[in-house]
Amino acid sequence: MAQYQDELDPITGRKELVDGANVTFHDVTEAVARPIEVPSSRWWIAFIPSVMLLGVYLISIAYLLYMGTGIWGLNNPVAWGWAIVNFVFWVGIGHAGTLISAILFLFRQKWRTSINRAAEAMTIFAVICALQFPTFHTGRPWFIYWPLPLPNQMEMWPNFRSPLLWDVFAVSTYFTVSLLFWYVGLIPDLATMRDRAKTPIRRFAYGLFALGWRGSTRHWLNYEKAYMILAGLSTPLVLSVHTIVSFDFAVSQLPGWHTTIFPPYFVAGAIFSGFAMVLTLLLPLRAWFKLEHIITIKHLENMAKIILLTGTMVGYAYAMEFFIAWYSGNPYESFAFQNRLFGDYWWAYWIMVSCNVITPQFFWIKRIRRSVVWLFILSIFVNIGMWFERFVITVTSLHHDFLPSSWDYYSPTVWDVSTLVGSFGLFFTLFCLFVRYLPTVAIGEVKSVMSIANPHYHGDGAHGERH
Repeated sequence: MAQYQDELDPITGRKELVDGANVTFHDVTEAVARPIEVPSSRWWIAFIPSVMLLGVYLISIAYLLYMGTGIWGLNNPVAWGWAIVNFVFWVGIGHAGTLISAILFLFRQKWRTSINRAAEAMTIFAVICALQFPTFHTGRPWFIYWPLPLPNQMEMWPNFRSPLLWDVFAVSTYFTVSLLFWYVGLIPDLATMRDRAKTPIRRFAYGLFALGWRGSTRHWLNYEKAYMILAGLSTPLVLSVHTIVSFDFAVSQLPGWHTTIFPPYFVAGAIFSGFAMVLTLLLPLRAWFKLEHIITIKHLENMAKIILLTGTMVGYAYAMEFFIAWYSGNPYESFAFQNRLFGDYWWAYWIMVSCNVITPQFFWIKRIRRSVVWLFILSIFVNIGMWFERFVITVTSLHHDFLPSSWDYYSPTVWDVSTLVGSFGLFFTLFCLFVRYLPTVAIGEVKSVMSIANPHYHGDGAHGERH
């Protein structure tokens, strides 16, 4: 497909955010609605393997509930295994969506409009996956309501000084606000799908969730106020949620965890991994659904630049961890980081450094930033590296603690692996259902950043013929 990458907006003089000659509002609506109204066979190629992986996850959880957490590879020093690693990994994945939607919206970055809807959905599904792991890691998930401050006859109240309880409030608040933000942004597009629906069931379903939207001035005014308020609420959550997740480690006294660099380091890593997952999802999506003119190379290049920036920040944090351990003069801290470099899990540490520090540096090369194949490959490497980062932080600090008599080597079992792999099945199944039944691109927002939407635009008439 031809790409009009050098076409400039006649008003701003910058590159058009929607590629193509004489693209109309109607063309944008048709391109986004087509995958929903005329399902592609390629959707099944992604959906069927996702459901199969979801089956693996359900089997793993069912066996876990029957047998208990003893089926995992947990041992005496490593009481936190893959469950907490996966939890931090999935929470981090969910950060890019809110950053793209809220922070870039407040900074008036118009290029976010083509990617924010899919990124917001990714956020919600990633948080759903994340919440599974601490729930089942408790060993008795049927008592998961105990961390909630509910009146009960046993007078067992939550310990509000525990960072694990802070997680309950932070992540649940983040999920609630992200869900509302995503839904409010969907309302105008749900009304569009309602008006285009060919069957009574679709018309009723889309109409129910469109909340009577008619596109009047009053509706748009209230919509923009609500969207701005939710963006303002979401922005501090981007910083606070992963900061609180980092407190799970940082407020402890364990060498390798007890450090003040964790909050900004975790936030940068979360944005880093989140943008990589957005690329991993959007690159096949734009090719299969023929959205190259809406999700353009310009959008992909901007995401690659953010990955480069946050990856460099993560690499700096890695270096500062070693400096802090050396400068503190604490022999236990020094040993913890020497153990990461050359100990039993040296291979995990160097995989982490290779994927998270070296891989993003390829994005300095413009040809790689604008290559779909390279972007997809490098985004997968970043996701792998960020999972290993959480593994290194958790396991290497625990398996050699203060008492050499309790040292032990942690190895995952087949049930650890199947639960992790199955969680990807849950994530991809939810995402496949999203792209099948809901607009993956914010139609109204994309139209608002096109040059023909500018009141000062004077075209040849072809742009404004259809709406």
